[in-house]
Amino acid sequence: MVPFIALTLLSLLTTCSASLVNDFNVLVSLKQGFSFPEPSLSTWNSSNPRSVCSWVGVRCSRGRVVSLELTDLNLCGSVSPQISRLDKLTKLSLAGNNFTGSIEIVRLSNLQFINISNNQFSGGLDWNYSEIESLEVFDAYNNNFTDFLPLGILSLKKLKYLDLGGNYFHGKIPESYGKMMSLEYLSLAGNNLHGKIPGELGNLTNLREIYLGYYNVFEGEIPAEFGNLVNLVHMNLPECELHGPIPRELGNLKLLDTLYLHANHLSGSIPKELGNLTNMVNLDLSNNALTGEIPFEFINLKKLKLFNLFLNKLHGSIPDYVAELPDLETLGLWMNNFTGEIPGKLGQNGKLQILDLSSNKLTGTIPQDLCSSNQLRILILLKNFLFGPIPESLGKCYSLTRVRLGQNYLNGSIPNGFIYLPQLNLAELQNNVLSGTLSENGNSSSKPVKLGQLNLSNNLLSGPLPLSLSNFSSLQILLLSGNQFLGPIPPSIGNLHQVLMLDLSRNSFSGSIPPEIGNCFHLTFLDMSQNNLSGSIPTEISNIHILNYLNLSRNHLDQAIPKSIGSMKSLTVADFSFNDFSGKLPESGQFSLFNASSFAGNPQLCGPSLNNPCNFTTIINSPGKSPGDFKLIFALGLLICSLIFATAAIIKAKSFKKNSSDSWKLTAFQKLEFTVTDILECVKDGNVIGRGGAGIVYHGKMPSGIEVAVKKLLGFGTNSHDHGFRAEIQTLGNIRHRNIVRLLAFCTNKETNLLVYEYMRNGSLGESLHGKKGGFLSWNLRFELRSTRCRFRIS
Repeated sequence: MVPFIALTLLSLLTTCSASLVNDFNVLVSLKQGFSFPEPSLSTWNSSNPRSVCSWVGVRCSRGRVVSLELTDLNLCGSVSPQISRLDKLTKLSLAGNNFTGSIEIVRLSNLQFINISNNQFSGGLDWNYSEIESLEVFDAYNNNFTDFLPLGILSLKKLKYLDLGGNYFHGKIPESYGKMMSLEYLSLAGNNLHGKIPGELGNLTNLREIYLGYYNVFEGEIPAEFGNLVNLVHMNLPECELHGPIPRELGNLKLLDTLYLHANHLSGSIPKELGNLTNMVNLDLSNNALTGEIPFEFINLKKLKLFNLFLNKLHGSIPDYVAELPDLETLGLWMNNFTGEIPGKLGQNGKLQILDLSSNKLTGTIPQDLCSSNQLRILILLKNFLFGPIPESLGKCYSLTRVRLGQNYLNGSIPNGFIYLPQLNLAELQNNVLSGTLSENGNSSSKPVKLGQLNLSNNLLSGPLPLSLSNFSSLQILLLSGNQFLGPIPPSIGNLHQVLMLDLSRNSFSGSIPPEIGNCFHLTFLDMSQNNLSGSIPTEISNIHILNYLNLSRNHLDQAIPKSIGSMKSLTVADFSFNDFSGKLPESGQFSLFNASSFAGNPQLCGPSLNNPCNFTTIINSPGKSPGDFKLIFALGLLICSLIFATAAIIKAKSFKKNSSDSWKLTAFQKLEFTVTDILECVKDGNVIGRGGAGIVYHGKMPSGIEVAVKKLLGFGTNSHDHGFRAEIQTLGNIRHRNIVRLLAFCTNKETNLLVYEYMRNGSLGESLHGKKGGFLSWNLRFELRSTRCRFRIS
């Protein structure tokens, strides 16, 4: 008997050892299909089968591999079909890599968990699911799968979690998906699905979360049968073209804490039955065509944190109970027709973080306690009929990051410390009737180092500019036009090294233009018109190499216009009119582009382009010549000069056209169907689609029909030290990644560089967050972020 037992044990050990060697061979085969597996899989030693259970991502039980977790290891390549030989596998995760090609899992009867999300797998998912019948979790989110939604998945009777979102599945949602009774989580969002949402999905009574929105284009309404999903906690159906009213049956979902129906075409009034959802935390019905008023029954939503109804057609007043919701953090009601006053107790709950009530017809004053606990981050009330002062308490609201109060009737002075708040990055108070002076920064510990935009234009502000202006080290846009500021422009303005746009027009500034303005190297727009400035234009202004717009009109500036301004190659618009300039107008460089009207109202300024030749009055008529003869000779002289200049200009233009493409070097990163000449045709003012501190972006269409974006980098040429710039461009040009816009080519000459990108129509941060591929943000993370989000507009 003992020998028999020993023989049996030996046989088992031999079998287990052989099976483990089989698993070892499978994993070695897998690694060979991966691109760049090192250093992530450096522990996978192909010479020692016994070490397999200590390899990264591998877990064994009873001498067999039962779990393979290769999540977020930045692996590339393909996944070999050999993976299905790991016949004891219960868990498989390949998520968060860059695997490509098709994948199929078969004959793994013990497999319970598959996560292949956030890769670039393609093809379909028409597997033999009956061979993986133990599967409970299947996550294929954010890949490149196509074809119809797989029907074989219906054989997975134990399936609880199914995520096929963020792919390219097309066709309709099968009605038979309503038979997957064990499902608790279903996501089909971010595909190309169409047709009606089947009411049969209402049979999935164990479902806790459902995601069907984003990029799907459904027909019809939200099924009333969804009111049967009594265990549902999270319903997400945004941006999928739904029409019709919101079903009142949704009021039956007593466990629901999140309802996202935004960005559809829903109409009618908001059902009062939604007031029964007392567990509701996040409610977003924004960007629809809803009408009527906010239901009184919403007073029962005591757990509400996010409440968004913006971009609808709602009217009436904002109910007072909204201010008394104890956990309210985000309130977005902008772009409706709300009237009446803002509830006076708003913010007293101490949790309000985001408030946007802009573009309504609200009256009255701004509530005093909006920032009662220093939680308020975003305050947007622009385009209403608000009056009265800005609450003094906002001057101590250190949590504020964005404030937009423009286009109201606010009066009084700006609270002390308000524009110096340490977290503030945007402050818009334009088009009000604010008065008083701008105070100095009285709190040396509070530096406004994050403020990027300050717009105080079109008010009644007066007095000198504060010396604390130099504290705004990150300021990019400073708009102070249309006020009553006076005194000199402080030299400290030269400390605004990041400023792109500076508008001091229509004030009463006096004295000279400080030469320190030349330190604002990133300026593209400078307007000091309609003031009382005097003295000469400082030559340092020509240090601003990327300045595009310069307006110094209607001042008392004198002496000659500096010739160095002609060397500012980016300067396309300039106005020096109605000053006291004198002397000869320079003719070289950019001066040849400016209209004569740019110099009007300067009678002592002379030059051929002004029809006011210099030294004309010193010419004396010779004896025997009549004044009429002299005028004729002078006119003929002007005509001959004009012909000479015109001929020279034509010859120069033809020469430039002939030689321009020869002076450029083109580096292509893929086969191109266009030339340098085609690219240069795009670089003209009519094609400008964007400007920034680094350069100007042009839109162009190549002869083949391809659209491109051409970025002209200023200050970089072949004569410049690129400090590795060219190597970085070479690297970027060779990258092929779905989340990076493709760099098609790189052009260079002695003066500048051109980057030629694939043109992304309507590309934006919104595309990154809500686009089909969506980077590597999971849906759950998006919704957590959305719970505190508020949309902003440029107005």
